[in-house]
Amino acid sequence: MTAPEPRERPAGDEGTVDAFGYRQELRRSLSWFSLFSVSFSVMSIATGVFLNFTFGMTHLGPVSIWIWPAVGVGQVLVALVLGELGTRIPLAGAGYQWGARLVGPGYGWFIGALGILYAAVGVPGIVYLAVAPLTEYVLGIDDASPRMTLFIALLVLTVAYLVNIISVQLAARINNVAVLAEIVGTVVLALLLFFLWVAGTKETDHGIGYLTEHHHLPGQSYGYAIALASLVGVYTLAGFEAAADVAEEAVDARRSIPRAILGSVVVSVVLGMVVLIGFTVAVPSDEVLASGGLPAVFQYWLGAGLARAFVGVVVFAMFALMVVSAAVIARLLFAMARDNMLPGSALLRRVNPTTRTPVPALLTGYVLNVAVVVFGYNSSNAFGTLVGATAVLPYLVYLLVVLAYGYRRRRLAAIDGAFDLGRFAVPVFGAALVHLVAVVLTLTLPDEFRSANDYVLGGLALAAVWWLTGLRPRLARGRAGAPTLGGNSPHSDDLETQEDKR
Repeated sequence: MTAPEPRERPAGDEGTVDAFGYRQELRRSLSWFSLFSVSFSVMSIATGVFLNFTFGMTHLGPVSIWIWPAVGVGQVLVALVLGELGTRIPLAGAGYQWGARLVGPGYGWFIGALGILYAAVGVPGIVYLAVAPLTEYVLGIDDASPRMTLFIALLVLTVAYLVNIISVQLAARINNVAVLAEIVGTVVLALLLFFLWVAGTKETDHGIGYLTEHHHLPGQSYGYAIALASLVGVYTLAGFEAAADVAEEAVDARRSIPRAILGSVVVSVVLGMVVLIGFTVAVPSDEVLASGGLPAVFQYWLGAGLARAFVGVVVFAMFALMVVSAAVIARLLFAMARDNMLPGSALLRRVNPTTRTPVPALLTGYVLNVAVVVFGYNSSNAFGTLVGATAVLPYLVYLLVVLAYGYRRRRLAAIDGAFDLGRFAVPVFGAALVHLVAVVLTLTLPDEFRSANDYVLGGLALAAVWWLTGLRPRLARGRAGAPTLGGNSPHSDDLETQEDKR
């Protein structure tokens, strides 16, 4: 795609989009707290802990919770890098845009393809395997049929997408309320369980030393068990870049995006640790945990009514995650279609003039998610493996983006008042890179993930086919792609340092 000619730039956020060669089509209405809520909701400590708590306890025991802060530090390092990119390239579909503008359209395409694959499968996995069954528990539906689970999953998905079609403001309001409910509900629940345990209101088979107990499964080493237990944090503390994905709807984007990204990670790490401690000491026995997971633990201490009420808060948080994820999927499709990178780009880049939402992109995301949920209903075993494959996808995106950052960091200009790592850029980049390589290896090398890796490779193969057969001809004719940093584009002056331009 040929870069548009430079033109007089309007002031403010609209001028930022204009400077990158686009028109401001989406409505800017998201405050700092809304952006924070977007990133916090996508990570969702309630969702992550509920889905993965038993996994860590099984492989390493209660001591597994102390790996959470270590993973959190690594994620903060990545967030620092993404925060600096978010302040300099505040565009929708952030990962794709960062890769394309720092390295090239092909690099950006594969980052975007990984993001689409993650969104297409990850959301259905959560709604079908977690939201629907927990909703049945909250409603007291025992022994629900698979058709009931499918119906609830499709209903939640449909409502989540309808909310986004109405307006991003409605989606943000729902998400803001859900985030407050999640923070208050999960932390209050964790503290309540902790004090009930301290007061000895029910019998348990352990004291405070339980938090340091450890074990590993037969045939596994402690090193292997530690690596697997770290995945509780790895699975949960991902998605914090979502605030940058809706950058073109943010108010004061250059400043609010990095604050939202970093704030959401730090708050999630701290509150997640509180929740993990409270939930762990409340486990009365391995048998109770094995019989029904965390809901069984809650019911042991609180009774069925209160337990269902607290799990209801978790379900609400998961619904907000669906709402936000729908918005993020649509913005990625919209951003890539705007650069003519996708089949059907002419349709996918359209924005409804009344609601100023990318309705065709939203409907496409909805169809993808529904198709995967139906696949899960018909092929449960294969679906579980497919969902497992999505764990590595966001980290491959992070790895590719951080590598692009290291490649172009010296050519990123300082912006007055914006987030800048300064002299810490190199050590932060190096530490973040080491962390991401370790995470990717942990998510791909264990035998448990070998079959899931095939799905990731299959998705990359499909992305390569489109790149070779459909996209490269468009790029060769100048009909696709975002301008790369240093190219003949109106945004080059915003990104290149004065030293490089001299």
